[in-house]
Amino acid sequence: MKHTKMKWGGIAPLSKGLLAAAIAVGSLLIPAGASHANSNSTIRVALYADIGSKYKSTVPVVTMQSTQSFTLMSNQPGSTPLLSVPAQSKIRVSVDGYRVKVMETSSWKTAADAAKKLQSTSDKPQIFMISRNGTNVYQLYTGVYASEAAAKDGLARVVKAGLGIPADQTPAVKGDKHLSAGRYSSEQEADAALSSITAAGFDAWKVFLSGSDGSAQFEVWVGEATNDKDLGAVQTAVSTALPQLVASAATSPGLIMRLDAGLDLGSETQANHYMVSGNVAKFLAVGNEAGIQLEERSKRTYRGNMELSNLRGSLAVINEVPLEQYLYAVVGGEVSSSWPGEALKAQAVAARSYAMAQGNRFEVANVVDSTLSQVYNGIGSEAPVIIKAVDATAGEVLMSGGKVIEAVFSSNSGGVTSDPSEVWGNGGDAFASVPSKEDVAATATAKKWYYLLLANGISGYAREDNIKLTGNKTAAGLDIATATTKDVNVRPLPAVESSVSAVGKLNPGENAVVLDKVYESGSYSWIKGPYTSADLLKSLQGKTTSTLPSSILNLQVTQRGPSGRAVQVKANGQALDVKYPDMFRSAFNGLPSTLFDIVPAGSYTVLGADGATSTIGSSQSAGVLSASGKVNVNGSGTVVMGGDSSVRAITNSSGFLFIGQGYGHGLGMSQWGVKGMADSGYDYKQILQHYYQNVTIVKE
Repeated sequence: MKHTKMKWGGIAPLSKGLLAAAIAVGSLLIPAGASHANSNSTIRVALYADIGSKYKSTVPVVTMQSTQSFTLMSNQPGSTPLLSVPAQSKIRVSVDGYRVKVMETSSWKTAADAAKKLQSTSDKPQIFMISRNGTNVYQLYTGVYASEAAAKDGLARVVKAGLGIPADQTPAVKGDKHLSAGRYSSEQEADAALSSITAAGFDAWKVFLSGSDGSAQFEVWVGEATNDKDLGAVQTAVSTALPQLVASAATSPGLIMRLDAGLDLGSETQANHYMVSGNVAKFLAVGNEAGIQLEERSKRTYRGNMELSNLRGSLAVINEVPLEQYLYAVVGGEVSSSWPGEALKAQAVAARSYAMAQGNRFEVANVVDSTLSQVYNGIGSEAPVIIKAVDATAGEVLMSGGKVIEAVFSSNSGGVTSDPSEVWGNGGDAFASVPSKEDVAATATAKKWYYLLLANGISGYAREDNIKLTGNKTAAGLDIATATTKDVNVRPLPAVESSVSAVGKLNPGENAVVLDKVYESGSYSWIKGPYTSADLLKSLQGKTTSTLPSSILNLQVTQRGPSGRAVQVKANGQALDVKYPDMFRSAFNGLPSTLFDIVPAGSYTVLGADGATSTIGSSQSAGVLSASGKVNVNGSGTVVMGGDSSVRAITNSSGFLFIGQGYGHGLGMSQWGVKGMADSGYDYKQILQHYYQNVTIVKE
């Protein structure tokens, strides 16, 4: 479908590829420091953490298990394991912070029913069970909250939630201040002390912690106060009821053990629940050969250890894993294991270089597990051929100017890679716009779509496996098609989008005029929209410093960079200023790339036989120069033909279509281009030195 001719120069015509690989990195470039990571070292990957504006992915609790046993221990040097988690056993981990204690009940179902009402709210429920004088008591909490103020807001919501709280109970905010009823060298001693305290009616828990010599020790903590005054009241009550007990404020980092009864709100299931207590507390779940599964992270299983800590009032889970083993999962998460071995090697070297260039970018971690760094989905992404490719390039990195480069990459550059000036404005000598014609490899298995004009004047797309040509043609020589099955959806764009309704139906025996045949929108080429003025104004909010008009009547790319990517766009003749050019992707409803043209959906520019052009809109009547001469067209459903043999139906739709190529920022290596080059016989070093400039491949 040739809506207009692309103005990028030297770029392959519009076509389509299946999007098979995840989009790669999208972070700002920061030159690697001289003290880059050693390739034999461990890398820290944030799975859950609140790192402020840099990264925020939090969850109130994580559920962990493994097919082999693993241990929990303090991360202080010289510490011994605190406890062992048996194979196949689930444990839950959260931080000891502000919670709302909603109610207590002897009925698990009562607690579970109330929890179900809170499940979809921001006040996440947790059910714990304690034994009090031989009776099981179920305690419903919400949280964890990052601050006391947030917990008080949660309390107000809980009170109004209609949970059927017993009349003699009042929900209250609880905190992380506890009394220590002594330290014990054996778990049995701690259990005995715990029984005597709970028998007196107090909430108390066994706590695992490391002694100054690193040995495993135990304490019993009482109460969960929010401030020192409330803790003093707990101490007075304990001293009165148990005068023989000497209790003082707990100050050591510890793992509070509770019994979780809220894993499944459909039936009672229990698991040990460990709360990381103390602002500087850090504990490790020490992994094994089978890895540790995190249920909340889509049940993914990870190599290495899990560091568990309290960061800004929420649980931080950092995966500590050997760099080369990290790459096993990254390469498998970024590209398909079915790709040629040389493509996998190129990805391994680029991913290793990127990781080693990060330093402590995320404060408590080197990288995160999303496309903000590199896709990292754990052991499930690994494959023997990928492990072989990583091992074959072990330690190899890309260097320029004596430093490991931040070797960014994207899914598909659409035929030509970006220049740094078109993306974030920085990048150094290792990056420049280069041809990437092999990106078309993404279209190898792609379906094509017919662009059809229906009898009622509506135009749209139908996939080729639902359409057949009748063998007849229109007077202008255009093919006529019909459906091969009943109720074939005719869609506004060449893609199946469940959230977008079809514009029409086509049945066998009903004819439609074929205007064009295009690839399905994907990583190599795509069509997005049409977006109305209101759609675009909403998307532009907060992404441009320019004063926005009340309505966008005209939208044009007015300046392009070396690769043809948009670096300036004007609305109604006024430039839309953005922080950096790649931001145009998010500014315009999340476009796949900035290698695009903008076409008003309700008008069309036609190239005449003599080279002249004429533009008409859906409400206009105009004399248009067609390939065969001057004809009059009038409104929606009219077909116009240009001198370049392009055709289009004039529609009543409004707004703007974005017609583009590529998926991602386009800087550095194009993953689909790598596959195409490998298919053509290039080795991984040739591929890397094509996409990255002035670099050497060095084994660190």
